[in-house]
Formats: sequence, structure tokens, C-alpha cells
Amino acid sequence: MSDAVLNQFTQRVEEEKTVGRKKRIGIIGTGGIAHAHIKRYLMMEDVQIVAMADLIPGKAEAFAEKFGVEGVHFYPDHKSLLENEQLDAVSICTYNATHAECTICALEHGVHVLLEKPMSVTTEEAVEMMRAEKKSGKILSIGFQPRFDENMKMVKQIVQSGVLGEIYYIQTGGGRRRGVPNKTFIEKKTAGIGAMGDIGCYSLDMVLNAIGYPKPLTVTVYTSDSFGSNPKYNNPADAARFDVEDFAAAFIRLEGGIILDFRISWAMHIDSPGDTIILGKEGALRIPATDCWNGSIGGPMTIYSDMAGNRVETKIPVCENKGGDVFYKKVRSFLDAIDNGGKSPVPTSEILYNQAIIDHIVKSAAIGKEITVEIPEI
Repeated sequence: MSDAVLNQFTQRVEEEKTVGRKKRIGIIGTGGIAHAHIKRYLMMEDVQIVAMADLIPGKAEAFAEKFGVEGVHFYPDHKSLLENEQLDAVSICTYNATHAECTICALEHGVHVLLEKPMSVTTEEAVEMMRAEKKSGKILSIGFQPRFDENMKMVKQIVQSGVLGEIYYIQTGGGRRRGVPNKTFIEKKTAGIGAMGDIGCYSLDMVLNAIGYPKPLTVTVYTSDSFGSNPKYNNPADAARFDVEDFAAAFIRLEGGIILDFRISWAMHIDSPGDTIILGKEGALRIPATDCWNGSIGGPMTIYSDMAGNRVETKIPVCENKGGDVFYKKVRSFLDAIDNGGKSPVPTSEILYNQAIIDHIVKSAAIGKEITVEIPEI
């Protein structure tokens, strides 16, 4: 009986599509994550990088030189780039607090957008972005590359198969024993949010995508900054300006009677707050944590169920990713959607709920009690 369950979840390999037409691409923000974007674009024959923008003088020029990209036009901000270039699409790789502004501007100029996570800082910003997306008719895809990991696809396949039955409780999260970043990540004026926006959004997406992204209803939470703001554990200069959360624990009620127990951390005195567990009325799924949460799984998953009066444990082997790395697939799926007139690979209609949860965690922590999740109409 165990083999019968296992056979339902054989690895699927998706074919990559080849596209002939060159698309004119701009990159807004040339910091760390932009390196991952440009590396993948340079692997694709149907792409021409024509413009870059960065607020720091000379940074975009140095970025282009590092990757050997010639014939690029450089701009001091996103507005001047979008006003002076005829583009098919942009990658927006700026710090969190400017995601909404840059994205809305690009959509208003009729340009498709691949936006790095998190979608925004607040729910209201996310809603305004979706309104601009709807009005423009362009694609806005959010940068959740773990979705393209075959193991993440397997999580969703298992849940959607019905083998677990009706889902009623999920425990998820992750973190690092030490892993507080620096630069723009640790101040509200640039990041807006801390560990939740950096790695927590990935953890939420793993389970919410698997269960079909039900609407969040209420949130109650605890957050802290015990490590990031402490010079004992962080560089003193960074500790002095640290004003976001490095740990969050939340209890979230979702539509359909599902409870989501969520924890995320940049630093703590343990390697992980635990495995991800999805409990259903017919079975349960355990997804091993990684020591440093990286958007994948820490080993073979296990399905727990009862069959013919016996308790059964079915191991799901780790899937091999083929056809390119997950970041490549993220970029490629975005470009293919442009070519095919398809839907956004990671749609805002889903990530809105991810962002609303994070935003309401911040709001709940500020007042110290449970709050109702409020999402304006699009």
C-alpha cells in the first residue's frame, strides 16, 4: 500500500520553451539580487539588456562592466529610465520600500515587470500595484523562485492529490542560527520589514501555494530584534541602526478553518525552529527543515497515513531539478508568459495574501493583540 502512495508522486520534468525574438530588458536596482537576474538573462538568446538604473552614481556602470554588458544606457532612477526607453520588460531589484513605486511606474509605462520579493511592505501598496497591473494589462510576476523547485512542486502535488484529506493545521517557518544581513535589509526606511520579507515570505508561499492560497482572516503575533540590535551578536554599527524584526512567531486563521502556525528568524540559539508539518484528516506530511532556510527542503519528505488498519509512513525521495536552476526558471517563465500572452507565473492575486499576512503581523505586534486581516478591494 505504501508503494501505491509513492507512485502518485513521481518526479515531473518540465520542458523549457525556446523563444526567438529578442526582448528589450531594463534592470532597475543593481545590488546583490540583480546579479542573479543578469546572469540568467545573459544565458538567454532572446534577451537584450538595454538599460540600467541605480540611485548610487557609477554603480550601474560598474555592474554592467562586471558582467561584460555593452551598449547599455544608464540612468540615476527608475523614472528617467522608463521615460526614455522603449522596453518589453524590467527586473525590479530595488530595496523593499521602493517596490511599489517602481512597479507602478513601470506598469503605467506599459512595461511587463519581474519584481523581486517581497511584493511590497504594506497591504495597501500591494493593492495599488494590482490596480496598476489590471489597468495596464501587463504581466507582474513576483520573484518566488522556490516555486520552480521540483520538491516544492511535489509538496503542492501531494496536498492537492487529496491523500492528506481536508487540511486543518500547518506548522511552518525556518531560519538561521546566525544570519542577520546588513546594508538595506535592516532599516525600516529601506526594508520596511526584516526577516519576514527576506526569508519568511518564501516559507509562507511554500504552504499557502500548496493549499490554494486561502484568504487570511486573523493574525496574532510576537516579534523581536534580540540579535540584530545587540552588538554582542551583530556588528556594532549595524546593531545601532537595526530597527526591523529578526524573529517573528504568528498564529494565523485562514478561510476554510485552517490554522497556520508560523515562525521565522534571522538569528537564534538553534539551527531551525522545526520541520514544516501539514496535518490533514486523512494523513499528514512532514517536510524536513534546512539548517539555513534556503527555499528548498532538508531531505526526503514523509507522508503519514493509515491503510487497512495499519499506520503507514511513505518516504518521498528528494527530486532532482533539471532543465536549469530555479532562478533561471523563474526568469524564463516570466519571459515565456510575455511571448505567449499567458498569465503571470507567480500571480499577484496569490502573493497579495502572503503580503497581507506579513503586514498584519507587523500591525498585530505593534498593538500586542490579535487583529482582523483587512484587504481593500482591487
